[in-house]
Amino acid sequence: MDYRTKEEQVADYLRERILSGVYPRGSRLKQAEIAEQLHLSITPVREALKLLEAEGYIGGDSYRGARVADFDAAATGEILQLRLLLETQLVRACAERVRAQDITELRQLADAFAEAFRSGDRATARGINYRLHRRMYDIAALPQTLHFVQILWARYPFDLINAAQDRGQGAVEEHEEILQALTTGDSAGAMLAMRRHIESGWTVLKAVQPTEG
Repeated sequence: MDYRTKEEQVADYLRERILSGVYPRGSRLKQAEIAEQLHLSITPVREALKLLEAEGYIGGDSYRGARVADFDAAATGEILQLRLLLETQLVRACAERVRAQDITELRQLADAFAEAFRSGDRATARGINYRLHRRMYDIAALPQTLHFVQILWARYPFDLINAAQDRGQGAVEEHEEILQALTTGDSAGAMLAMRRHIESGWTVLKAVQPTEG
């Protein structure tokens, strides 16, 4: 059962689509169109957009059409360090709390990501990648840490990283390393695997945008 409010569910849906590039940087989000797409009233969509604006995913006027915010290239290096600190703590907590049924769910998401990548459906793969990471961090049961991570994600150039031609296979292998550690309850191994995963994406980013700090 999903215990999130409707606005939280809408916000998570929109985060996934922003981070996966379905809604590109600078594009407009119109609440009436989103409400129609999700078969909801305007109210939860409006509240979701307020949440996303507070987190930094969007800017502008949410009543007439919010704009997906650009990432801050100058702050990307600092954000990387914060991601390494917070996300390794989340995956550590996940390793300590994860159950067999959670592993099954995470494995299904990882397999779906790999299949989408192999079939060339990068948009779907990016969305599944978001759900995989979000599910791991939900299991950790550290909501304040997750909240700060979501703010960092809003400012990180995942769209540039995910556009790199060879990123998908590397991510498949890195997900497998994380899942192996979670399956055996190896919290230190899970932390190290997550660090490698994040740093691998950073290496890709530096290759496609070498002039940024």
